[in-house]
Amino acid sequence: MPKHNTAEKQNSQRDIIVIGSSAGGVKALLEFVKHLPSAFPASIFIVQHVAPHTESILPEIITMLSPLEAKHPKDGEKIKPGTIYIAPPDHHMLLEEGKITITKGPKENRFRPSIDALFRSAAYVYGPRVIGAVLSGYLDDGTSGLWSVQRLGGKAIVQDPHDAAFPDMPSNALEFVKADHIVPIAELAALLVSLTTEVAPGPPKVSEEDMERLKIEITIARQDNAFEMGIIKMGELTPFTCPDCHGALTKLIEGNLIRFRCHTGHAYTISTLLAEVTESVESILYQAMRGLEETKMLLHNMGDHFQETGQEEVAKLFFQKAKDAGKQARVVHDSIFQHELLSGDMQFRKKDIK
Repeated sequence: MPKHNTAEKQNSQRDIIVIGSSAGGVKALLEFVKHLPSAFPASIFIVQHVAPHTESILPEIITMLSPLEAKHPKDGEKIKPGTIYIAPPDHHMLLEEGKITITKGPKENRFRPSIDALFRSAAYVYGPRVIGAVLSGYLDDGTSGLWSVQRLGGKAIVQDPHDAAFPDMPSNALEFVKADHIVPIAELAALLVSLTTEVAPGPPKVSEEDMERLKIEITIARQDNAFEMGIIKMGELTPFTCPDCHGALTKLIEGNLIRFRCHTGHAYTISTLLAEVTESVESILYQAMRGLEETKMLLHNMGDHFQETGQEEVAKLFFQKAKDAGKQARVVHDSIFQHELLSGDMQFRKKDIK
């Protein structure tokens, strides 16, 4: 793990750009890269959520549309200016001093690659030289990372939610981060060109405790050893368990943002944790409904059998039990759709709480 750069080089430019996007993000990215100049002085790092087991051709598409080369970097690849690096599917992309790390650490907010993991690593190593941008997507991956970018002196940019195909990610980022710039995607390239001409300021004062936790979280994304790194001691142990591995969850506080990490390394925001728990409960409810419907069919078949053999009273009993099982199945069915209202996809905001 590289040491944090507590002293920036004199006259350093803002030359590290990290961008996160999810649903609707590909369209936004393709629109953005078309407007980049060929002499762009900074390096761009992109996490776009994609299915884990599919081959991504996003670098090839971006290279065709942009004057800059785009690529999936290899582990340990040196960072070059004027290059667009895109996280490969099912791998985190993290930044170190002068190079890129590609790893399969634990998922964050149900995703690998994680926007938050990239943003944190950039902020930790490059501090005020970083520009972070959150684009279109569901839920809130990127909010915590953007908070870290700004906390360590970098610039925070958010796509205007009204301009985003899926405004959840930008809206959530704005809920917890006071963005330096809120822009439509058509204006992002010009803004970045302007910001990269600025001299990065010196690093802000950040507590040793905050820096140590940030270091641990980056190391977790690299090595998947949260327990050994002492993540449980960095926050408040909760009675909740990880939906992925059922490990204990520790609550972490970043400004007004609450997050959770388990002792094996998986990480969740409140919205994502709620979505995961909701999905798990929904699966259990569907299994219960299926069992009740199978019970109803079995009882009805048995009733048919007894009716055919002239045992009317016994048949009537089984038909009644089948009817009761059907009613129970309907109750569970209705419960499933009521439970969906608790999904993390339904965003809860301060302004909605009276």
